[in-house]
Amino acid sequence: MISVSEALDRLFSLASTLDTETVPLSQAAGRILAKDVAARLTQPPFSSSAMDGYAVINAEAQPGMQLEVIGESAAGDRFEGRVSSGKAVRIFTGAHVPDGADCVLIQEDSIRDGDKITVADNRDTKTYIRPAGGDFLVGDLVKAPRKLSPSDVALLASMNVPTVPVIRKPVVALVPNGNELVMPGETPGPDQIVSSNNFGLKALLEANGAEVRMLPIAKDTKESLHQALDLSEGADLIVTLGGASVGDHDLVHKVAGERGVKLDFYKVAMQPGKPLMAGDMNGVPMVGLPGNPVSSMVCGHIFLRPMINVMLGFAAAPVPRVKGFIAKDVSGNGPREHYMRAKAEIVDGNWQVTPFDKQDSSLLTILGQANALLVRRPNDGPLTKGVSVEFVEIV
Repeated sequence: MISVSEALDRLFSLASTLDTETVPLSQAAGRILAKDVAARLTQPPFSSSAMDGYAVINAEAQPGMQLEVIGESAAGDRFEGRVSSGKAVRIFTGAHVPDGADCVLIQEDSIRDGDKITVADNRDTKTYIRPAGGDFLVGDLVKAPRKLSPSDVALLASMNVPTVPVIRKPVVALVPNGNELVMPGETPGPDQIVSSNNFGLKALLEANGAEVRMLPIAKDTKESLHQALDLSEGADLIVTLGGASVGDHDLVHKVAGERGVKLDFYKVAMQPGKPLMAGDMNGVPMVGLPGNPVSSMVCGHIFLRPMINVMLGFAAAPVPRVKGFIAKDVSGNGPREHYMRAKAEIVDGNWQVTPFDKQDSSLLTILGQANALLVRRPNDGPLTKGVSVEFVEIV
């Protein structure tokens, strides 16, 4: 039985960054930028007005002075002349600032009378000009790797970038197995339950950038499991759900061996989730998760999320841990690293973490209420309310 840290290192050795593809900018949100992208133009491309008002020479726009309005500059329709002494040009937000002007006198600080304006008393002395290149210049970079947010997409569009190089989405094949499982909507037999971890893991993995193929439930026979694994061809990661232990009906490790998989490990010193295995199947990483729904989901957060990140071009690293304070006394931990379902919330500016009293790994209702996994070190002593702890966010 190996530690969580060692299991992660071995999983990282099985995963590698996938190839790059180019997608239209309209489809880039949420994708992982594969290469640095350079701006193709300068923004703004000219000095522009930040307000509606009048383009003037700042030194001449003194309270009480009169200026002659000689034209208008609107967004997309600039004034072609020059602002000289005693002159002003009506200007609107986003419009080109005419040559000769070094200030925009906002319209609230001017009194218009025909083609004349008078500068008001106590005028705002800000210039209200956005300089050319004030946002970005030609060649400025959006750095990779990064998950492209809506704001990133808007920035790339303004940089005149029509297509984006992204890492191909990892294709993950989920292979549930067990005679006891039926799909949601079916009527379970007297000894059956509804399969849930395949749906939960699909949602989890897709939220973290993967494309998931849900394969049919394999029965507890080698033949059925072989057929299911045949359907995983073309996947970048194969994840079996259930059958990862060594009981008479736990066939994953046996079938994996028949398919040439050399198991790297099959037990991890963690709770929940001890029966976990991993290996390489013809160049494709294969991970066997426990069939217990909560254990499976916890392992998805702790192991599969980091693997997906590596495939998407990020550095190999565990899921981030957040520091907080525990909200109540908790008894000591056993010999395995424990991921306790908990509720984390900001109280007086700090994270406060409250583990649920019930920690049975079969309770999906508790997992559904949790937004955090409180991390307990092996053989950790009792925790007293208010002490510092670490947790993993799971929403």
